[in-house]
Amino acid sequence: MKLIGRNGSGAGPEQTGAHDTETWAQSPDDTQSALPAQRTSGLTVPRSVPGYGPDSLVRLSASDFAAAVGPYTPARRTEPGSDDLDDLDGASFETALAAREQAALEGRHREAADGGDPGAASQLGALLLRRGDLADAEPYLRAAAAAGQRAAANNLGVLLHQQGHRAEAAQWWRQAAVAGSAPAAHALGLQLRDQGEEEAAEYWLHFAADHGHPLGAYALGDLMEHRRDVRAERWFKVSADAGHREAAYRLARMREAAGDKETAETWYRTAAARSHARAALRLGVLLEERQDHEEAARWYRQSAQNGEARAACALGFLLRDAGDPTAAAEWWQEAAEAGDGNAANALGALHAGRGESAEAEHWYRVAMEAGDHNGAFNLGLLCAGLGRGTQAEQWYRRAAYAGHREACNALAVVLLQRGDESGAEPWFSKAAEAGSVDGAFNLGVLHAGRGEQQQAHEWYARAAAEGHGEAALQLAVAQEQRGHLGAALDRYRQAAMGGSAEGAFRLASLLDRRGDADAEAEHWYAVAADAGHRRAQVRMGVRAAERGALEIAESWYRRAAESGSRSAAFNLGLLLARQDSETEAVLWYTRAADAGHGRAALRLALLALRRGEPVQAENWCRRAADSGPAEVAERASRLLGALHAELSA
Repeated sequence: MKLIGRNGSGAGPEQTGAHDTETWAQSPDDTQSALPAQRTSGLTVPRSVPGYGPDSLVRLSASDFAAAVGPYTPARRTEPGSDDLDDLDGASFETALAAREQAALEGRHREAADGGDPGAASQLGALLLRRGDLADAEPYLRAAAAAGQRAAANNLGVLLHQQGHRAEAAQWWRQAAVAGSAPAAHALGLQLRDQGEEEAAEYWLHFAADHGHPLGAYALGDLMEHRRDVRAERWFKVSADAGHREAAYRLARMREAAGDKETAETWYRTAAARSHARAALRLGVLLEERQDHEEAARWYRQSAQNGEARAACALGFLLRDAGDPTAAAEWWQEAAEAGDGNAANALGALHAGRGESAEAEHWYRVAMEAGDHNGAFNLGLLCAGLGRGTQAEQWYRRAAYAGHREACNALAVVLLQRGDESGAEPWFSKAAEAGSVDGAFNLGVLHAGRGEQQQAHEWYARAAAEGHGEAALQLAVAQEQRGHLGAALDRYRQAAMGGSAEGAFRLASLLDRRGDADAEAEHWYAVAADAGHRRAQVRMGVRAAERGALEIAESWYRRAAESGSRSAAFNLGLLLARQDSETEAVLWYTRAADAGHGRAALRLALLALRRGEPVQAENWCRRAADSGPAEVAERASRLLGALHAELSA
């Protein structure tokens, strides 16, 4: 099962392109250094109105402030519910004071606007729009827009869009955009894009981007990327340089896809530093790939804390591999509860490994409910391990019908084991065609069992190309049987490197027979022996004994003999006998002879004769003659004849 949730955005409205009052509502005194077209130097501001205009907001004198908000009086007790500011704590006082200042400002704007000042009407309309008071804002914005205030025209477009009047909103945005408003050009471009008018949308988004609007640059890049236009990267960079975190993330993804991981990492860091959850996740992945686990964990943690379930899952795997399954389980549980099926499967596997089948089943079901078909497959494996074969088949079948390739293979194996070859074959085929190497290998076995060698070898070759060691072994054996030893060596190497212990042993044996690669032969014998291959263990024992390394030889013989190798048991007996441990040697001879080893039986017959036990010797001679090989049978027969002559004399 591979590691694969909720897609936390990691970004606010900037990535959605949704029309947002907070994003677009403008006042004539809005000053953004990146947006020269929005400066207010060209506006007519009636200086005769006290306290009005952008300068008054930043250069208010103490006397003007006192006149606006009234004198400060000492604190006094007030009745509960009183709106007097004096009885409030520090934070509440500041809030109330800000509200009074805002009310005073609104009053001045309203007085000026009602007196016919379009700039004040624009300011008041923007203030009301931000507050959500659309009905009160609309007449002021209409009056200001009609008087040529481009900020008012833009904000009127925002208001109308929120009310669902998209066509009229576009008219006012167009008027503001023609007058040089970058936010209006951006809004108009988005609406045209959503209507399918991409050429017109590109024009206005380009206008907004050229006038320094970062959202316009992002939307332009998004439109171009959709068209597979290489210029998208340029506009994402413009937007990212202006602080747009989603643009930085998209730029990083483009660079990563192009193979430029170094630049991608830089932009992932930029976006992640601005709390972009998916950027932090991807940054963690890049760092983990280069084994920088400590920093990867830090970014996974940040991403998870910002709501990215996949990061919590990845952090869990990182902690598990670091030897902390308890912490891993905590993060997996957080991710699983947020809808990450991969994390739920990981929790299930953790509990299954501890023998906690009920808990494992619970989490596999959670994974399945999250839409992860691995959950059904893992339930099948769990049931099979518990001996619940019927349920296992049902879960395999459910996952297989959902397209899970390994479930297709597992279901086919179940069907084949109960003799339903015709039912198994289509599932093996489905698994193999979907890319299951085990499915391809098993399909080869199925054809080989029918004597269809060509079809079998085709599927073996397909599985071997994906690293299946046992499939490569089958191809190697076929090549050796044809006398193509060079091709056989190549396939045996492929099998050995694919994890086949038998492939490693046969490779070593073939090299041993050639006699020109002793070091490589011993290497592969050792690989096979370490993997538990008994004949390789015996061969390692023989080679050690030939070098006089008797302790090493004894160790290999014991490992193989205890695993059931009769040759190893016989050789261990010989080794012990030479070391004057005849009593233990007899035990290993007996084990080997009971397993059908003729030489061991003959050795026991000779030992019985030496002890003066002719009846025992006769019994062992008969067993040696029956077990063979031919030369042993011949010697046993001669010895048996001599025994008969002696016993009858």
